[in-house]
Amino acid sequence: MLLFRFFKALPVALTVNNSRASIPNLIITNSGSQRFDIYSGSFTKNDQLTASPFTDTFLYIPDIKLSLANAVLASLNSAGAENRRSLVEEREATEYRLGYVDKRYNEWLRNMNRRHGVEMRVARNLTLGYVTTDSCPGAGDDTLHAPLPFFDVPDFISSNPPAVSDDTPIDLVVVDFIESQLIGILNSLQKDKVYTAADAVLYTPVLASEALGIYAQSAWN
Repeated sequence: MLLFRFFKALPVALTVNNSRASIPNLIITNSGSQRFDIYSGSFTKNDQLTASPFTDTFLYIPDIKLSLANAVLASLNSAGAENRRSLVEEREATEYRLGYVDKRYNEWLRNMNRRHGVEMRVARNLTLGYVTTDSCPGAGDDTLHAPLPFFDVPDFISSNPPAVSDDTPIDLVVVDFIESQLIGILNSLQKDKVYTAADAVLYTPVLASEALGIYAQSAWN
C-alpha cells in the first residue's frame, strides 16, 4: 500500500512548479526507499520522514521513447541481475549501518515462508506467527505457528506509463543513485545514441524524502 501511495505522490510532487510538467514521463525508483506504512488519520512531518527518509534527488533524460523507457525498468529488475544485485546490496549495506534492518528481516520471512508456507497453513489449524526452533526444554519458542505469508516486491518500480504511443518521446525520470546503471542499460538497449552522464540532469529540486509531504498538502488537506 505504501508503494502504491508513493507512486501516486511522485508524479504530483515532482512536477510542482516544474517547467516540464506538461511532458509525459515515466518515473523509476527503488522499492527499498520506502520504509514504513502510512495509516489513515493525520499525516505529520514525522510520518513523512519515517515512511520515506532518504534524500535522493531525481534526474531525467529527455526524448526517450516510451517503449525504451519501459524496457529500462524490465532490465533493472531482470536482465542486469548481477549488476542490480551489487547496486542494491551496496545501498542496503549502507542502510543497515544506519539501523534499517528490514532487508534481513524480510529475507528471513521469505525463507520461513518457502520452507513451511502454504502446506502448513493449509494442513494445520494454526495461528499465524514466527516458525522457530531451539534446544531449550519445553515448548518455548517452538510453539507451532503457520508462517506469515510473504510476497516478493521487485527491487525497482515505476509510475504508471503515460497514455501515449510506444514511439512517443517522454522524460525518463530516475532516482540519482542508479544513474550509472541507467546509462549502461540505455546504451545496451539501443544503438541510435551513446548516452553519458551529461545526458542526465536534475529534474526537480524536490527530494525523495519530501515527496509524500508535498502530495499530502495537495491531496489530503
